[in-house]
Amino acid sequence: MNDADVAKQIQQMVRFIRQEAEEKASEISVSAEEIVLEAQLEVKEFNIEKLQLVEAEKKKIRQEYERKEKQVEVRKKIEYSMQLNASRIKVLQAQDDLVNSMKEDATKQLLRVSHNHHEYKNLLKELVIQGLLRLKEPAVLLRCRKEDHHHVESVLHSAKNEYASKAEVHHPEILVDHDVYLPPSPSSHDSHERFCSGGVVLASRDGKIVCENTLDARLEVVFRKKLPEIRKLLFGQATA
Repeated sequence: MNDADVAKQIQQMVRFIRQEAEEKASEISVSAEEIVLEAQLEVKEFNIEKLQLVEAEKKKIRQEYERKEKQVEVRKKIEYSMQLNASRIKVLQAQDDLVNSMKEDATKQLLRVSHNHHEYKNLLKELVIQGLLRLKEPAVLLRCRKEDHHHVESVLHSAKNEYASKAEVHHPEILVDHDVYLPPSPSSHDSHERFCSGGVVLASRDGKIVCENTLDARLEVVFRKKLPEIRKLLFGQATA
């Protein structure tokens, strides 16, 4: 093999090596680009996932804030409602105290009724007649205060006559109870004891029908009946 052949063969080998190198380089370049693309895709997916996690955490924080904000609002409403109810209770209590004070004053005024003996005797007679008209019994039991015993006895005859005339019946039999009396007027040293400001209590002989016609009972009936009107006068339409 002469020198020309050797040179030609060497040149072919160089071209072959160069071609392989270029192909290898091309493969490496393609692989590198694929690696870069994969890396970019992974980075993109990571960023998306990270963004999703961040948004999820933001959402949780917002929800927690909204929950606590609602709790605060509910607590405020409850506190306001409690304060409002407490204020209303105080107002109602003050109104009740005023009404009860008026009732107590009226009760004290009742005690003066029996001081005028003449007028009180006439009142006792009217109370007896009214009780008889309500019971409409031929025989009744009458109770009064011990201090009113003589006043009652003095008006019984005229009371029977007026009742018989009004009811168009025979004169009733009235038995005054001398064993059990109504409580006396209240004493200053004990305001919690049972007391009676005056008047009478009538009952059928068997005790099944009772007409409590004491001054205190009459005041209670009138006060209960007039209470809405009293409240309207004192506190206005809203609390009537």
